[in-house]
Amino acid sequence: MSATSSSGAAELTEETLHLGGQIHALRALLFNSSPTNIAQQPGVGSAAVLLHLRGSRSGLFQWLLIGAQIIDLMMLVIDVTKGMQTQSAECLVIGQIACQKMVVVLNKIDLLPEAKRQSAIEKMTKKMQKTLENTKFCGCPIVAVAAKPGGPEAPESENPLGVSELIEVLKSQAYLPSRDPSGHFLMAVDHCFSIKGQGTVMTGTILSGSVSLGDNVEIPALKVTKKVKSMQMFHTPVTYAMQGDRVGICVTQFDPKLLERGLICTPESLHTIHAAIISLKKIQYFRGALQTKAKFHITVGHETVMGRVMFFSPAPADFNEEIQENVFNFDKDYLYQEEYLSKDSKPSEENKENGQSEVQLPKQQWALLEFEKPVTCPKLCLVIGSKLDTDIHANTCRLAFHGVLLQGMEDKNYAETFLPKLKVYKQKCKEGQVERVMDDYSVIGRSLFKKETNIQIFVGLKVKLSTGEEGIIEGGFGQSGKFKIRIPGGLKPETKELLTVASKKKSKAGKGDASKEDESSKNDSAQPVTITLLFKRYVFDTQKKMIQS
Repeated sequence: MSATSSSGAAELTEETLHLGGQIHALRALLFNSSPTNIAQQPGVGSAAVLLHLRGSRSGLFQWLLIGAQIIDLMMLVIDVTKGMQTQSAECLVIGQIACQKMVVVLNKIDLLPEAKRQSAIEKMTKKMQKTLENTKFCGCPIVAVAAKPGGPEAPESENPLGVSELIEVLKSQAYLPSRDPSGHFLMAVDHCFSIKGQGTVMTGTILSGSVSLGDNVEIPALKVTKKVKSMQMFHTPVTYAMQGDRVGICVTQFDPKLLERGLICTPESLHTIHAAIISLKKIQYFRGALQTKAKFHITVGHETVMGRVMFFSPAPADFNEEIQENVFNFDKDYLYQEEYLSKDSKPSEENKENGQSEVQLPKQQWALLEFEKPVTCPKLCLVIGSKLDTDIHANTCRLAFHGVLLQGMEDKNYAETFLPKLKVYKQKCKEGQVERVMDDYSVIGRSLFKKETNIQIFVGLKVKLSTGEEGIIEGGFGQSGKFKIRIPGGLKPETKELLTVASKKKSKAGKGDASKEDESSKNDSAQPVTITLLFKRYVFDTQKKMIQS
């Protein structure tokens, strides 16, 4: 629902309200007299309350997401005989993301036995209050109705139950919203038709900005620009409309069958993108982990498409740093994540290196979305990721995450032209063992590389011994994957002694039989001196360089 104000008198109109499959003509959605809490405000003569009906889940997702900035109140319709179901819960989740106020409507009360009706309504009301107590809608009004007692086939003489009370609640919840005419014009079109001799009319709701007679508007889906010839609001010609207004716009002729629903905008203000960077949060009711490389249904703009995700976070040192809202900083380094980080996630190698056994949770996380087909949408629009192929009857939330689109990638070849700018790295950790001492400043290592590895590309990288010394890889040693490490600060006496004893044991075992050699190897492996090589590699670096701090 959205509200608009007017200095003129409002007319009495009729809207059709669909409640759980039943239908009732709900009058006075455009009130004869404005709700008291609006009419008392200076300069307000009347108010119009517009009811946007969204029956299908996909339509609901798309409308709530793209229209979030002009939706002022949501009605959550619950079948009183069934209570909260999967679809109802998902609507509530989306409402928490996109809306600030809500009214719960308990519908079909005519199906309850009259003798037990009131107690059943009270029981369901308490259940709903319990469900809502940990949401932003805690304490919201709950109204019981029967929009069409007896169902669609019942005679028109059947009076509705509770609808007048619902109208009063809606009036009490109405308020004069803040609307902003600045910025680019963007309108969600829900109907399109032609008028012979005049042009093509697009009706819908303005989501942002404003439009005037004579303006040029773009229809991105058709890749055409049209001139505004005339406009109407509630059958009244107007020359100007702004954010929140319900308007019909007549433009120069085009085939209306090409645009049943979609977006129109200021020319070149919307962009068609193949991938995007979003800030995001996991929806708490979604079961299971959010895995990198997984596919989700991505609802963005006016479309729902399949997309693959890659999650990443700040570098661990920046986990507690305040992040500027709705801005992405390409100068920062980011840590690749195998999954969205939550309290159930495993700690990363970098956390382990810093002695942290529990996973740290950053203040913000991001995802790279790669769409299977391009989408057209505004920047900073809401995004929802979901698993809509999950069985609707599975009693599980299919909505996985929500976020804000921070950066879109318009180039079809974004993997080559854009992604190298995104500094997401993987932390790599390799472990080997010291085989023997060469002198006080060098040792020979093994088991860090495979025999076929080109050790030359690792020359100059720093390593650390489990005994505390730091060294530098100098090059390969022989043909079996062994390598030489220089220790600039020299080996500690106790390390040298440990390695010398181990080497002598191994040497003695070599002169005996095989069983002794095996036993010596077991003793030797009980407390080996390990070598750790840590480096990071940027995911989108075509040269695959290894970086150490």
